[in-house]
Amino acid sequence: MFTGPIEDRLAIRELHEIYGDGVVRFDAETWGSVWADDADWGFMGMDIKGRDKIVEVWLGAMANFEAVSFSCVPAAIEVDGDTATSRVQTQEVLKGKDGSTRMIGGLYTDDLVKRDGRWVYAKRVFEIVAEYNPQGE
Repeated sequence: MFTGPIEDRLAIRELHEIYGDGVVRFDAETWGSVWADDADWGFMGMDIKGRDKIVEVWLGAMANFEAVSFSCVPAAIEVDGDTATSRVQTQEVLKGKDGSTRMIGGLYTDDLVKRDGRWVYAKRVFEIVAEYNPQGE
């Protein structure tokens, strides 16, 4: 469902797109800019706390790839004042440095906050919903 002021929903949608742009370009500054300082990230069974640690873990994960194609589609954005929730479906193609290729369909579940007039992720949880060529198989 999509609720709340259109300006906020557009800003949150653009936040998701900035996130994806950072992934595709392996740009830690861009990617890290979307997180609150005290954010939580649920990623691959880990619960990572704080933007600096989140970026550190992301850089480690990205070091395994030669190229990544990442696109996302918001499935829901619900704004309530300076807080919001969203769900985002993703499609990723990952080209590993070892020559492997994986395709992942994912789902992010987000809690967002508006700080200093700007939306950021307070909590973001990722789960894989479909995968082709999983690692280790």
